[in-house]
Amino acid sequence: MQTIDFFDPALLNKYNLNGPRYTSYPTALEFNESINDTNLINAAQTSPNGELSLYVHIPFCHSLCYYCGCNKIITRHTEKADRYLDYLAKEIVRRAPTFNHYRVQQLHLGGGSPSFLSTKQHTRLMAILRAAFQFTDNVQCSIEIDPRRVDPDYLSSLASIGYRRLSIGVQDIDYNVQQAINRIQSTQHIADLVEHARQVGFESVNLDLIYGLPHQTEDTFKTTLAAVKAMDPERVSLFSYAHLPDRFAAQRKIKDAWLPSPQTKLALMKQATQSLQEAGYQLIGIDHFAKANDELAIAQRHGALHRNFQGYTTRGDLDLLGLGVSSISAVHNIYGQNPKTLNEYYAAIDAQSSVICKGVLLSQDDMLRRDVIMQLMCNLNVAICDIESLWQINFNEYFAAAIDSLGPFIDDALVSVTTQHIKVVPRARLLLRTICMAFDAYLGKQLHRQRYSRVI
Repeated sequence: MQTIDFFDPALLNKYNLNGPRYTSYPTALEFNESINDTNLINAAQTSPNGELSLYVHIPFCHSLCYYCGCNKIITRHTEKADRYLDYLAKEIVRRAPTFNHYRVQQLHLGGGSPSFLSTKQHTRLMAILRAAFQFTDNVQCSIEIDPRRVDPDYLSSLASIGYRRLSIGVQDIDYNVQQAINRIQSTQHIADLVEHARQVGFESVNLDLIYGLPHQTEDTFKTTLAAVKAMDPERVSLFSYAHLPDRFAAQRKIKDAWLPSPQTKLALMKQATQSLQEAGYQLIGIDHFAKANDELAIAQRHGALHRNFQGYTTRGDLDLLGLGVSSISAVHNIYGQNPKTLNEYYAAIDAQSSVICKGVLLSQDDMLRRDVIMQLMCNLNVAICDIESLWQINFNEYFAAAIDSLGPFIDDALVSVTTQHIKVVPRARLLLRTICMAFDAYLGKQLHRQRYSRVI
């Protein structure tokens, strides 16, 4: 596939709307306070799944990156992590009986920055998790790190604990960009970490990049891309910087005048996509790249790719249990989120009240639309007969309004609708979020659209 097909300026400008990323459906904007621990327990008891993915949120960071919209706590007091692990242990003990019939296939640590924890603290956390849950022998353990606070010995310790997948935040290697986002780090140090990770047993390394950051140009980003390709990671994540200073106070330190124009931002995305594909990476979904022999690439070729709160995955059949402050669980027919602040999280555990403070109970319509949206987001295709058989509906009647709203995409030869399939043509891949919006029953609320970022 020629990458130029992705970048018709007229089409991208026409369909570059505000919309969800669809890591879930319904999205987090539909969460309400009617959901609690009881809903989670009922969902786990009635779920047809017997396999589990664990997500543990480590909220701490040593310093503030101005672009970041994640739930984090900036501190240099490492002892705060000990108290946090005390409370995590209490939550884990409470959750374990509900999930004692599950087998854990995946564990992922995100943040914040999980590398805020010392190796001793990581060892303690893994011991707590393994004592509480039934891990499979081939459990896939992955972790995100901030390279500025990590040395080779630290990676060796993570490998000895059982981690085999590593995600490193690079974002950009240009000094002016790093200075503007308050994230100055050594490119050589990152390269050394990638090399050492392979030596000590990590099977996959992902490097994160962001386009649309202050002071980025095609010339500077070319250098960043060259450095990343030289490190030869198994995967690259390419994210669009969403400048939302009204929602994220730290972004107010980034002046609008420093940001690339919309035309330059699109050029940066095109440059990265072409550069990575020329180096042998395959575009996965809308924002990931993987080598052809990576399991994500294989899953996409076989129509088996999935998507959840952590992004693209090969295992959409797993229930997801989120642990720690702000974590989100997705079990059978509910989404449930823990409190977003430490004080609220600690208070809920101390009071032995519900840790989940909000979420949404999915209706059959929600789950049906989720199925359609996720198939489009992952595999660019919906098999209409499969949906009709699974959900006992007449697809064309049920989704008459959605199909009608796809009219402009059909007219532009971006989507085809037959009696058997809805297919998105490969050159419309970057418009998947906009296409999926046709099946979103919640987007009639104009306030919601204003709270989403642009899809490109």
